[in-house]
Amino acid sequence: MADFHPVPEPRSTLTHANCVVSTPLGYRPLHLDLHVPPGDGPFPVLLWVHGGGWMTGSRVWTVDQRFHERMVARGYAVADVDYRLALEATYPAQQADVDAAVRWLRHHAEALRIDPGRFAVLGESAGGQIAAVAALTGTGDTAIQAVVLWYGPADLSTLENQDDPFMFPAILLGGPLAERTAFARLASPMHNIHPDAPPFLLVHGTEDETVPFAEAVAFAEALRAQGVRCDVLPVEGAGHVFTGASVEVGTLTEASADFLDDVLK
Repeated sequence: MADFHPVPEPRSTLTHANCVVSTPLGYRPLHLDLHVPPGDGPFPVLLWVHGGGWMTGSRVWTVDQRFHERMVARGYAVADVDYRLALEATYPAQQADVDAAVRWLRHHAEALRIDPGRFAVLGESAGGQIAAVAALTGTGDTAIQAVVLWYGPADLSTLENQDDPFMFPAILLGGPLAERTAFARLASPMHNIHPDAPPFLLVHGTEDETVPFAEAVAFAEALRAQGVRCDVLPVEGAGHVFTGASVEVGTLTEASADFLDDVLK
């Protein structure tokens, strides 16, 4: 029997749907959906970068079903960003797709009622890797001013099964990690840290077996060693995607907004 996804709930906050932000030659057009609070603005904007192991997922997938409602109520525009999955294109296509979304939003900032000087990204799981590297390498029209990572991997160069060509990170990078150590480091947030990086918040389950909590701790320590602010919010008892968490996921959305208030507003 087919495994059907449920009918999506209406998104009352949606302002601009299916905005084409780039048309990479030979690939499908890439879109974003934008949710903007009522009022004149300009509002800070948060780019949502979905997870899925670089192999699945969509910009409309969220962990908190009231994510947009909560963020818009806090005064943030939210841009749900699409990127090419690993079987469509290998890295760095995904980073280029997020960069393209940032450029498009900044170019149209006045018309969209968003503030070009207050851009943040929130990436979850594989989307966290993409969001973090985009933020760490962005400059000028691709610059990011704040980063929130929900259980995102920080270092692809130290993963297990380095010789396996079929593990998802290997597919992302085009082959076994053992043959692509330098490339894996290039794609890893851990190896792109610099003193001018934007502030980070890491929200991570203490029982995560997919991306261990220790990886978030090590990443935070490396950021702080370069003088970069990095707050860590441990989610006690939670696994990957906050499964088994003792708190409701909405409280983690609110905590992320609190951090953004502090560093952007």
